[in-house]
Amino acid sequence: MRAFTALLPLLAVAGTVVAQHVHYEPPEVQSYVRSMLDEFDHYTHYPGPSPTASLKPHPTKPWEHGPTETCAYWLENINHQGIAAFNPSPSTYQVFRNVKDFGAKGDGVTDDTAAIQAAISTGNRCAPGACGSTTVTPAIVYFPTGVYMISGSIIDYYYTQIIGNPNCVPTIRAFANFTGGLGLIDGDQYQAGGVLGFGSTNVFWRQIRNFIIDLTLIPASSSATGIHWPTAQATSLQNIVFQMSDAPGTQHQAIFIESGSGGFMNDLTFYGGNNAVVFGNQQFTMRNLTFYNAVTAINQIWDWGWTYQNINIYNCSVGLNMASGGRTAQSVGSVTFFDSSITNTPIGIQTAHDATSQPPTAGSLILENVQLNNVPVAVAGPGGTTALAGTTGSTVIAAWGEGHEYLPNGPTNFEGPIPPNARPGVLLQGSKYYQRSKPQYEQYPVDSFLSVRSAGAKGDGVTDDTNALQAALNRAAARNMIVFFDHGDYKVTKTLRIPAGSKIVGESYSVILSSGSYFADINNPQPVVQVGRPGEGGQVEWSDMIVSTQGAQAGAILIQWNLASYGTPSGLWDVHTRIGGFAGSNLQLAQCPTTPTVATPPAPVNVNCIAAFMSVHVTKSAAGLYFENVWLWVADHDVEDPALTQITIYAGRGLLVESAAGTAWLVATAVEHHVKYEYQFANTKNVFAGQIQTETAYYQPNPNAVIPFPTVASLFDPVFPVAVVNGIPNADGWGLRILASQNILIYGAGLYSFFNNYSTTCSNQGNGEVCQNRIFSVEGAVSNVDVYNLNTVGTHYMITRDGVDLAIYSDNLDGFVDTIALFRSN
Repeated sequence: MRAFTALLPLLAVAGTVVAQHVHYEPPEVQSYVRSMLDEFDHYTHYPGPSPTASLKPHPTKPWEHGPTETCAYWLENINHQGIAAFNPSPSTYQVFRNVKDFGAKGDGVTDDTAAIQAAISTGNRCAPGACGSTTVTPAIVYFPTGVYMISGSIIDYYYTQIIGNPNCVPTIRAFANFTGGLGLIDGDQYQAGGVLGFGSTNVFWRQIRNFIIDLTLIPASSSATGIHWPTAQATSLQNIVFQMSDAPGTQHQAIFIESGSGGFMNDLTFYGGNNAVVFGNQQFTMRNLTFYNAVTAINQIWDWGWTYQNINIYNCSVGLNMASGGRTAQSVGSVTFFDSSITNTPIGIQTAHDATSQPPTAGSLILENVQLNNVPVAVAGPGGTTALAGTTGSTVIAAWGEGHEYLPNGPTNFEGPIPPNARPGVLLQGSKYYQRSKPQYEQYPVDSFLSVRSAGAKGDGVTDDTNALQAALNRAAARNMIVFFDHGDYKVTKTLRIPAGSKIVGESYSVILSSGSYFADINNPQPVVQVGRPGEGGQVEWSDMIVSTQGAQAGAILIQWNLASYGTPSGLWDVHTRIGGFAGSNLQLAQCPTTPTVATPPAPVNVNCIAAFMSVHVTKSAAGLYFENVWLWVADHDVEDPALTQITIYAGRGLLVESAAGTAWLVATAVEHHVKYEYQFANTKNVFAGQIQTETAYYQPNPNAVIPFPTVASLFDPVFPVAVVNGIPNADGWGLRILASQNILIYGAGLYSFFNNYSTTCSNQGNGEVCQNRIFSVEGAVSNVDVYNLNTVGTHYMITRDGVDLAIYSDNLDGFVDTIALFRSN
């Protein structure tokens, strides 16, 4: 969702424009944003004591838990040698920044605003309003333990990780006279005239984690916000406590999102607030959020698809309000809410959906395994109606929904109980799906880490680091050490093998960069990174890194996962593939421009831009893997170009899972712009997937999905018909293909096709939805393949079974998207 340069319609927000993928936000949303901006344009908080907040948090306060022995944290104390290889001044550019080195005191008294901002901005970094995006100025901005007082917003920059000490979590606290700015941390600062500093659908690769955000000194009557976070893929908020006033009439809110294409959040706790959070974005996955004493815990102002997992709400008036726009103009597309609880809250979920509400499938809702404790109305409908009665005692909603269903045929408009998914026991932890947050290794001393630069790797984007990296990985696994990839671009010319038992963590998305002839043969593909050898067992943990290719790499499989993990699953957290479009890739605008006016064929493709064979291959021998916030991206534009100009890159396949034993969790994953497919599950089983998201390659069908990669039957490649249907070739890549598999359970899916040969005419709202004919295919002997809240864009047929089209978009209209609340294969 990031094609700024395709002359797309622009969305008016607060009297100005915000680039979006031909999505028109409802007037109610525009009004809400405008009121927020008006408030921050003129208000001034007055010094002096704050109104009585009378916070009544849960007795266990996370921020009062002191460390068992010490606040020492390895990330603070390790020798920082990271380099930004393709920065104009790599020898002097500073990647890691400790805010105390820039003058911040953290003493709870001193105004640290300027010092913190200096830590973020120093080094000619990518500032909102001055820079669209770049990968050459990465930064970790680190906060040691302390209380950091601020009088104005901390302005986030591009490609920034803001990280606190997880052992003694630092507090960012606003003075009572905090003035101006939309958020104590503003992730995308509005510029003069009201335009966002970064296009929200192009804000990638950033994090905030391990903080207490404290608004309690600000008067309760002020619309104070903790974090403003319009954002897109490969972004996260983790392990944050928000403290707000819960005094009568409070206007505090913890997080405000009004646009973007996210995204992931987890392990967040909220105390107080009017709307504790306000969310509007194309799609998001949120896991392990807890709310206490808000008026409304979650105010969902718009979305296409949103997945809430393990949400716990206590002592609020409304748990989730998804009624924005009302029953005649619903702006919330769909919500999937499961493995959660609501307690002492009069209305659990407020909707605007009923049998005749508009758009017809907007407000689609699926609940599964939701515990209610003293919630008189579980789901409220429009006009004071009750869609699902609650209880003053305790009960569990096994499964309930509203919207359109295909079982497998349809549509049937339903509102009421549904059979819950048949959950395989191997995917569960107790009664809930297994979940595990990104390890931060806070309990390990600094001498448990092995730096790859200290071990001889250069990370300069030029030196062949293959041997040095392999030696470091082998040594660390043998000694039970954690491999630390200091920031850099590590060029490899042969396969890098990660042995069982490895723990690997990057610094501000360190890059493994394949290069050379070994990965260039389209008929003899080779893994760039191989996790375990075929038949090998054990566990691997890997976080905060990127795997990429440099130049023509038609035979590169970026990650090949062979490892079988039984008992404790292996995990990838914030590990992404990025193919083209960045400095050092040799796959930018100069090398790979778009050619929409040149028919291909007969013209050949640009062989220099055939950049990868496959992003991730989970092989037959693999088992037991947990992916969280993983984005597999083939670049659609040049990230370094000020105009974010589109480019054409060819990568054959996205994510292929053919594990015989299966057992995989895909939490907040996205796969975009590959040739043949984005997600493919073949001969596998026992897969949980929460809010998957895809985009079809922008150049298709010129050329179509048959070109330039030959069909490989052993990889279950799809065979595309040559027929033209609805005026376009029936050979665009699949968003999701499920072949001869069982127990594939998908909790939210956004399968998008915005372009036909770089034109968005096909996806303009209301014109017939014909960017491509088919996007989701179920084939062969399958069982227990279930999808909650399938959302498609630009697609004529939403579901295809063994070549037969089951669902047409016009039966499932939902504003800009088309939505099916429930699909079951049999």
